[in-house]
Amino acid sequence: MEKSYSESYKKAGVDITAGYKAVELMKKHIARTMTEGALSDIGGFGGLFELNIDNIKHPVLVSGTDGVGTKLKIAFMMDKHDTVGIDCVAMCVNDVICCGAKPLFFLDYIAVGKNYPEKIASIVSGVAKGCVQSGAALIGGETAEMPGFYPEQEYDLAGFTVGVVDKEKILNNKSINEGDVIIALPSSGVHSNGFSLVRAVFDIEKADMVSPIEMLNGKSLGETLLTPTKIYVKPMLALFDKVKVKAVSHITGGGFYENIPRSIPKGFGAKIEKKAIKVLPIFDLIKEKGGISERDMFNTFNMGVGMSIVVDKKDADLALKILKENGENAYIIGETVKSDDGVILC
Repeated sequence: MEKSYSESYKKAGVDITAGYKAVELMKKHIARTMTEGALSDIGGFGGLFELNIDNIKHPVLVSGTDGVGTKLKIAFMMDKHDTVGIDCVAMCVNDVICCGAKPLFFLDYIAVGKNYPEKIASIVSGVAKGCVQSGAALIGGETAEMPGFYPEQEYDLAGFTVGVVDKEKILNNKSINEGDVIIALPSSGVHSNGFSLVRAVFDIEKADMVSPIEMLNGKSLGETLLTPTKIYVKPMLALFDKVKVKAVSHITGGGFYENIPRSIPKGFGAKIEKKAIKVLPIFDLIKEKGGISERDMFNTFNMGVGMSIVVDKKDADLALKILKENGENAYIIGETVKSDDGVILC
């Protein structure tokens, strides 16, 4: 690659040497994510991973893919790019953990209007942080310079993960009964969903993004909105090891009303106590500023609950104990009931 150079391509807007520099800058971040199964160095045509199935009777691969969405617009405005990579990883690994799967590896895709190597390295540093938090190896990716397609200062970011679970340990919601307990894992903020509405509510292009806001505990709007999505993989794996978990929901776009019913079988609903939910201040501010109805808030945002877990009532105390021992201030928000209404807020 030392001799790879095209003056014509550069005049058209694509500097391949900038791509090589970006790869060199990101290598130190990628190295932090290497796990036992990772076999390939960055820069090859494919990412290699050796699957160890010594303790798995019937391995099932579970895949997930997602992006960061229009939250990236906030990163562009704040010129802060080292946390959105965490969001990208989180959106993928939090999905596969809902099946009971342990993430194995991750690949990212970054499309840019212009390749600024230091910016690319900053983005990848966040991806690497997310991979470390979830125990996934960053074994490959792609950076595409696309002049004329994206503005020079903007980019898109998406990712893909693969996890593994023993077939007999795949979460099975058929065991759900009336009166099972629903446990909440707190979110860190808006996470990576609902930002088209957020941007409209605050008229982001004109908003003050840097001044402290008392309602947000003295943080600025920009800082609060860029808080990265929490990754729940390690506490959930610890929970799976000790407690029979019946269902898990990752509360993303569509909020409570869309996501919780996805993990509950037909004929059952989730009865949620509104007073039990520890709503974060940013959601109060969004509701107040936008004049948004309660129904729309719970049908768009996580409202402070990033993940919900269903366990048998007799296992609830042990589940809470394990989650708290693993850094999650988990708490009970409701129970399963016989109903076809999906989510019942009361």
